[in-house]
Amino acid sequence: MAVTLVVNGTRRETEFAPETPLLWVLRDGFGLTGTKFGCGVAACGACTVHINGEAVRACQIALGDVWGDVTTIEGLSTGDTLAPLQQAWVRHQVAQCGYCQSGQIMQAAQLLAQTPAPTDDEIDAAMAGNLCRCGTYSAIRAAIHDAARALDGRRAG
Repeated sequence: MAVTLVVNGTRRETEFAPETPLLWVLRDGFGLTGTKFGCGVAACGACTVHINGEAVRACQIALGDVWGDVTTIEGLSTGDTLAPLQQAWVRHQVAQCGYCQSGQIMQAAQLLAQTPAPTDDEIDAAMAGNLCRCGTYSAIRAAIHDAARALDGRRAG
């Protein structure tokens, strides 16, 4: 039985079983490999995607339990233009190994959607569930502040 869902604005069908983790549907079914497998128990955040704008761990959401539109790191940008958050990540050279970065960015995107001008403490609290083995936390914080300023300029204009 086919399951239909909307991923990055596109209606898609899959034959994966409803109990299959969303992570594997995205990666193996749809070829969206920006969402990473990290730990498999929702402890690291590498697999973070949005469902209806909420940051969730795709390794722990069954396909049959998806309750709305899914956005992955591939859907955050528009066309050839990186989202302000992605641009800030590049400017601040956040990524070292880069493995956790798509999850970090997706978590940060939810933060900025809910808290347009977060404090350091708010950033630290929101990002606490996303682990970076390279320890780029200060660069992550700087990039989030930078993106918040860029987004504020867009809202004001």
